[in-house]
Amino acid sequence: MRPYSACAGNAPAAPSVAANNPTDAATTSRDGNGSPYSSLSGYNSIDRTRLGEVSAQTSADKPTARVLALDLLRGLLMVIMAMDHLSIGLHAWAHGTGGTSEADGAVVYRWNKPAAYIVRSLTHLCAPGFMLLLGIGIVYLGTSRSQLGWSRTRLTRYFALRALALTLISVGTGFFASGGRLWFTNGVLVALAVDYLVAGLIWLATTKTEPALSGWFACVLTSTVDTPISRSPDSDSEAEQPLLRTGQPLCNATEAAAARIAWHLHNVLLATGSVVTIYWNIWLSDDSGRCAAAEHAAGSMAASPPNPLWRVWFWPVVGEHIVSPFPLLAWLSFALIGVLYGRIMLSLSPAGRATRILTGHVAVGLTFTVIFVLTRLLHFGNLSEGCLHTQEIQAHPGRNQYLVSAKDFFYIVKYPPDVAFWAATLAGNFYLLAALRTLPAQLVAKRFMMLLDFGRTALFFYVAHLVLIFSLSPWIVATFGHDTGVGNLTTLGTQRVIDSLPAFFAIWAAFMMALWPLCRWYGRFKLTKPSDSLWRFF
Repeated sequence: MRPYSACAGNAPAAPSVAANNPTDAATTSRDGNGSPYSSLSGYNSIDRTRLGEVSAQTSADKPTARVLALDLLRGLLMVIMAMDHLSIGLHAWAHGTGGTSEADGAVVYRWNKPAAYIVRSLTHLCAPGFMLLLGIGIVYLGTSRSQLGWSRTRLTRYFALRALALTLISVGTGFFASGGRLWFTNGVLVALAVDYLVAGLIWLATTKTEPALSGWFACVLTSTVDTPISRSPDSDSEAEQPLLRTGQPLCNATEAAAARIAWHLHNVLLATGSVVTIYWNIWLSDDSGRCAAAEHAAGSMAASPPNPLWRVWFWPVVGEHIVSPFPLLAWLSFALIGVLYGRIMLSLSPAGRATRILTGHVAVGLTFTVIFVLTRLLHFGNLSEGCLHTQEIQAHPGRNQYLVSAKDFFYIVKYPPDVAFWAATLAGNFYLLAALRTLPAQLVAKRFMMLLDFGRTALFFYVAHLVLIFSLSPWIVATFGHDTGVGNLTTLGTQRVIDSLPAFFAIWAAFMMALWPLCRWYGRFKLTKPSDSLWRFF
């Protein structure tokens, strides 16, 4: 949001999102309940009945379509994620770019087949993208709900309730699916829940500390220059400032400067927090991200570590009663980047906005790309140092392990995410956002409604696709699969597989087509519910 100004007092009167940002505002389009974007299940940015109208509008209205980019990205990440889960259900290939999960300290002896490597690498974009969108949604939703009169207490309760709902869905599903064996299951939802709550509280804190800090800076700056902040009520000076539509006097240069300083300082703190929260995955690594011997091939996820109730926050834990490959606070960095993104987007003025946004996304993507390349060249921020033991690397023992082949270069550790993973996946997501922002509304209406529907009902899609894939895949494999005679690389205990690429993608497309009408129906259904309804969480 725009920098708070001291002339408005310390109370953070939320700026008009729609007025400041016609293309990215949470309040650009509202349904009958006045509900704006939703950070997890879709932003409801354009009512379905209005999308056709948008596509028919003149070029002057084209920027309105770019509000769809976030929903489209979420929908795209959903269908990519489904590929990964379907590969497990069909036993199509080993689950991992290196034939095993990309875990801290996991030794890689061979690479997966090319198609599997590419699909798995693409799916690395999903969890970071969801966390990024989660953080963006917090800012958009919080700002728009503040405009509706929601207090910080009500927003805190909303964030907490949503986090609780996600946790109960994940834990409850795991408990019943395992027949009571798993007491705590975190496929990714609990990590999303925790980071959603933490990032939400951090954003709420900024809405209080930023105006207070702005006022303090205004006092400091005013004490160092001989310029008064306010003028007497009876002043008739030509410098008397006119009133805004809100009735507040326009701020003078000192107050505006103080507001900018406070705003930028909070952005710096968010960026610093993102770096710290990704680096603590390196600092807390059991082996500092290095493989001392090949015996560590199973990685840090081989068995449940000691004190799982503590370790679940920062380390992957897989044990008899706990399955949590996504450490709860290991992914917070991506959400903080999202909060920072949202703040910046809501601060931009309309003039020349589209071009600046597009170039800004590309520039951010390039920045993260450079960071990723540097992690390979300078050997920092990796949880896989000395862990690549493929035949190619064994043949070049003196070379940088990441520069022997393209597969070595793009190998990144996901459990927990290292700095290389952080930089590579954020770069990919920002490039995708840049590309999706160029799509006109009429093209979205004609070609991308499936992605839009999936993006607006993300949690519903997540639950539904898991149910469909893992309930139907055993029958599909038994009916159409073939026996390899060598056991299943995905460790699900069967020798039958469907490893034909045309068959795999045909089945994947069929699942997506089956899910589309369900998600479209649910998207319409939840729009009939109040803005704080539990149905909106999905």
